[in-house]
Amino acid sequence: MGLRLSSHVKIERIETFLLDAPIDEPFAWSQGQAKAREALICKITTDDGIIGWGEGGASPSQNVIHDLFAPKLLGHESGHINRLWNDLFHSIYNDSLMGGFGGGAISAVDIALWDIAGKAVGRSVSELLGGKIREKVAVYATGLYYQEDPGYNKLIDEAESYANAGYLGMKTKVGGLSLKADVNRVSAIRRAIGDDLFLMVDANKAYCPADAIDMGHRLADLDIRWFEEPVMANDVDGYLQVKERQPLTVAGGEVWYNRFDARDFMARRALDIAQPDVRFIGGITEFRNVAAHANAMGILVNPHVWGSSIMISASISLAATFPPCPYVRSPRPYEQEPVMEFDQTPNPIRNDLASNCFEQENGYVDIPGGPGLGIEIDEDTLEKLCIRKLESK
Repeated sequence: MGLRLSSHVKIERIETFLLDAPIDEPFAWSQGQAKAREALICKITTDDGIIGWGEGGASPSQNVIHDLFAPKLLGHESGHINRLWNDLFHSIYNDSLMGGFGGGAISAVDIALWDIAGKAVGRSVSELLGGKIREKVAVYATGLYYQEDPGYNKLIDEAESYANAGYLGMKTKVGGLSLKADVNRVSAIRRAIGDDLFLMVDANKAYCPADAIDMGHRLADLDIRWFEEPVMANDVDGYLQVKERQPLTVAGGEVWYNRFDARDFMARRALDIAQPDVRFIGGITEFRNVAAHANAMGILVNPHVWGSSIMISASISLAATFPPCPYVRSPRPYEQEPVMEFDQTPNPIRNDLASNCFEQENGYVDIPGGPGLGIEIDEDTLEKLCIRKLESK
């Protein structure tokens, strides 16, 4: 929908901040190792002083925002979100530039525009999206990455800490070790947390279809709720093979950059759970489109979340509005209700950048109720963590 504000509310300035924060204890997954956390933050200011905050993409997305998008945004009414989104999208999509950096750039801008729209009328993003369906959003703990830990002592302590904190489920990594070694590792977690909590595994695209199928069978007795990103992200046929030839529920989609990336996966029912990331998919505007398509196809949507409080707030606001999939009298998280990823790995950006860190309680988080995203950014922390700032006005 196009939120029409008063005619004088126009985009006056666009600033972006590339943030970098080293962490004390690196951790790894199948594709690499994290020694620092990064984020690309977008600040849009209107001519009446309203500030909107967005997040998206990686460092090259910063240049896309200023070199390609700023001329199409500056001086335009900030409430015309649909019009602006489509202008930006079509300026890069037909040249096959939307994937990756382009999608991240649109996401950052779009989230900031929704934040402005809410602040302009004193309503939360979830209200602008039509209102929340549920009072809280279920979350699961993401952690349990690879570290130096021969006896699984750190791994087990971490898993037990999530159980003790009240989480109903948690996710660990596979694909970084041999199939046998990873099964042993997942088995250790299952023994530690018992049978009552949900446990998921994420390969981060580590396997060919044959090995993913093998892994699914090896994990079948451990009551795994879903098997995430088993094969290459754009391999629809590979996903179909894995879904059809092993018993675990298949999830994926965190690196979709628009509805067209998602289309074939859902049309061909190549996965059971869709996991768009609001930083990549095209922001709140396009996430809503993909989520509606998924719901129509009977595919549950569980947002992928691995960033600052800006994208956490946007993701909660979206998930608050998703209908059960499918509808039942008493929908349950992980089954018919969305459950959102809640990253627990070290991240100074997530913890220090905003006024609200969104603490979970008994496996749920509150839905932001303040205007826009409902968060305040600490601009001193923003400047302290910033390694590259760009501005257009």
